[in-house]
Amino acid sequence: MLRVVEGIFIFVVISELVFGVLGNGFIGLVNCIDCAKNKLSTIGFILTGLAISRIFLIWIIITDGFIQIFSPDIYASGNLIEYISYFWVIGNQSSMWFATSLSIFYFLKIANFSNYIFLWLKSRTNMVLPFMIVFLLISSLLNFAHIAKILNDYKMKNDTVWDLNMYKSEYFIKQILLNLGVIFFFTLSLITCVFLIISLWRHNRQMQSNVTGLRDSNTEAHVKAMKVLISFVILFILYFIGMAIEISCFTVRENKLLLMFGMTTTAIYPWGHSFILILGNSKLKQASLRVLQQLKCCEKRKNLRVT
Repeated sequence: MLRVVEGIFIFVVISELVFGVLGNGFIGLVNCIDCAKNKLSTIGFILTGLAISRIFLIWIIITDGFIQIFSPDIYASGNLIEYISYFWVIGNQSSMWFATSLSIFYFLKIANFSNYIFLWLKSRTNMVLPFMIVFLLISSLLNFAHIAKILNDYKMKNDTVWDLNMYKSEYFIKQILLNLGVIFFFTLSLITCVFLIISLWRHNRQMQSNVTGLRDSNTEAHVKAMKVLISFVILFILYFIGMAIEISCFTVRENKLLLMFGMTTTAIYPWGHSFILILGNSKLKQASLRVLQQLKCCEKRKNLRVT
């Protein structure tokens, strides 16, 4: 039974990897081509960085998961856990930062509130990105220092094998401290998304009260934007649930099924949101339709040659 579950798990994980690389690679490629033709915009920079960081992140998630599930002895000994820990901080922090920056950018550009603080931030949208970069650098440096301290503590004890037999409370406190920056980005991104959904919902209600009969194009655009945001929030929450499951698996090492579930749940967000972005962004959607048309034309030419 376990062999069958492992086979399904490998198929699902490889599919997530392929979708993640294709989806995020497409977003990065389209924005790089657009950058070569025109000046790189703020949204183009964020989307490109988000795509690259997510490709890196999904590779780390899957590599780390495979090692923990199929070769836990290799994972627990040597310097491998150090490299994975540092790579995880880079991938996770940068991905969360770009996702949060994207949420804030759309929130300040699209949302409509009469609050003084919101209007003050809206007039200084260009200052938000540099502030976020500074916060990312500080958070990453603190995380690197924290990881280095944890690893050095174990080296000072002359442990040849990674010791996971610490108190659960101590372990979870260390994990919370290690992920404070990520928790901040997650909270900030959720808050901005919720407020943006509220703003779009209020605006949509006003438009519906003013327009009789069928919905106009603006109303449809607002409904579509709300669906995209709600999908993003759901995937974002699933990502953190998966992370929490993977972290808790360190205290219950023998539970392979739980680790598999946590890993597949975590990997849904990096590839799933890329396709949501493609469908929700007009430039990316048009580019994807052009690619599909080209592929259909190539297939027709091959069929004609065969016949």
